[in-house]
Amino acid sequence: MTPDTALPRPWRDAPAPGLGRVRQVWLQRPGALTAGLRRLGEVRLTVRREAVEALTPGWAAEAGLPAGTPVWWREILMTIDRVPAVQACSFTPLRASLGAWKAMRGLGQRPLADILYRDPRILRSGFRFGRLQVRRADGTWEYTGAGETVLARHSVFLRLGQPLLVAEYFLPSFWTLAGR
Repeated sequence: MTPDTALPRPWRDAPAPGLGRVRQVWLQRPGALTAGLRRLGEVRLTVRREAVEALTPGWAAEAGLPAGTPVWWREILMTIDRVPAVQACSFTPLRASLGAWKAMRGLGQRPLADILYRDPRILRSGFRFGRLQVRRADGTWEYTGAGETVLARHSVFLRLGQPLLVAEYFLPSFWTLAGR
């Protein structure tokens, strides 16, 4: 996943029409996603990549930042009972990753929820929703084949005036787990 391959076009203020009830519920689920996933089975989180990236115009617009802003970018994969279920990416301006959001850099295999829901000063925006068509089965999207659809949501958290955008991608295999 890179900033380009992780960007649905366009993001919308509501989930796509015609999605079934299970998809609607999970896409709009408030609170920490990890807590909900744990109700489905054993959740494991793997950090796939952490790096400094230049913010692409699409992500910049979603985060309210100038294009090209250097950001600390983190990508993870969450499995449920060893089945790839959710991929996620998050980013904050590089300066904020050394200040307001420095805890993000020390999470290791722990979820962002460990820092996002304990501080009452952290504010969260509403969700935005999107969908990606997987172009090719190249490992960017775990166990997802070319032509499959990945549903996504994102929100922006603010701490001390600094944004942290968190985007979550529900892999096709997730919906089988969620429907049991």
